[in-house]
Amino acid sequence: MQPDSAPQTSFTWLAFAFLTVACWGVYGIFLHNGQTQMGDPVNGRYKAFLFVGVAYFLVAVLAPLAVLKANGANWSFPATGMGWSLVAGIVGAVGAFGVLLAFGAAPKPVTAYVPVVMSIIFAGAPVVNALVSIAIHPPAGGWAGIRWPFWLGILLAAAGGALVTTFKPGSAPTKPAVTQTAQKPQAQ
Repeated sequence: MQPDSAPQTSFTWLAFAFLTVACWGVYGIFLHNGQTQMGDPVNGRYKAFLFVGVAYFLVAVLAPLAVLKANGANWSFPATGMGWSLVAGIVGAVGAFGVLLAFGAAPKPVTAYVPVVMSIIFAGAPVVNALVSIAIHPPAGGWAGIRWPFWLGILLAAAGGALVTTFKPGSAPTKPAVTQTAQKPQAQ
């Protein structure tokens, strides 16, 4: 891997970004399916989350250990790096748990709200990411130096999430059922 300061000469980073888009794009759907397939309407979401934790152990603990060993990495872990990494893991896990809690609190049928929940998350998360990144690493000139296209992008991300949520397929308003009433015979 190249250090952050080295110039990028390939688009490998973009392939990995699209890998993440694909994986996170199906995350909510797969998680909801796991929850419902547990066959436990009360605790199914917690059972599903338990297996998310097992998957995190396999992918986020065993795989990096193997890569570190294969790369001959030193086993020095500075406290600040460990601290930020643990915080990142905690907010990631709390966010994943929040997805399940949102599914559990959504009106029935929940399957109609899976795309809504995920659209809100995936439209809102980049906005939060951009604002927190700027707060932590302010650009030259501070907030005043940020050009208008950035703010337009924030607005469009929020609008996109709202549009996907509002106009998801199958969300067309239903017509009220027409009830027929018996008509009285008219007096002659």
